[in-house]
Amino acid sequence: MSDVFVGPDGDPRCRWCGSAPEFLEYHDREWGFPVDDDTRLFEKLCLESFQSGLSWRTILNKREDFRKAFHRFDFNIVAQYGKNDVDRLLADARIVRHPGKISAVINNAARAVEMVKAEGSLAAFFWRFEPDPDELGPPQSQSTCKSSVKLARELKERGWKFLGPTTVYAFMQAMGLINDHSEACKLRAEVERAKNNFTRPN
Repeated sequence: MSDVFVGPDGDPRCRWCGSAPEFLEYHDREWGFPVDDDTRLFEKLCLESFQSGLSWRTILNKREDFRKAFHRFDFNIVAQYGKNDVDRLLADARIVRHPGKISAVINNAARAVEMVKAEGSLAAFFWRFEPDPDELGPPQSQSTCKSSVKLARELKERGWKFLGPTTVYAFMQAMGLINDHSEACKLRAEVERAKNNFTRPN
């Protein structure tokens, strides 16, 4: 049981969710459950990019501020951002004011618009890269996999920025392409049921 955190209800969870109070709800309600909503998928990729070099706690605490700053990550709107929007974002102390990351979000929004036109939806594209079980080790034992490497390479070829294999793997964990809850975690079985009942987009 050393790899778990015992929650206030007495049930075991992934150890990482006990390291900050705000992690518990995120872990129980979001992390690992399959997502096919394009806006949520795009938002998560953006936030993972902003996390690079920082902690997820920092980003999670600023998530609502990021949503307000980036029109709730509606990529059709963000793709139209110009210099005034960049200046506004760089002056917004509520978010992470990293010029390269802000520029990447705007660029990636434009690439997302292109992807929807080409593939039908972001979800249809991303779920093609759901890893086979045989490429995954024990839960939370790796930070990349063959599929995250392939997806990161494909995104780069399509012009997406600030998204490497590790960032993409974290995206896969969070959006349900991988069930990486600890074996003893109370959520693992629930997430697995959700994945089994989830209709993959095509």
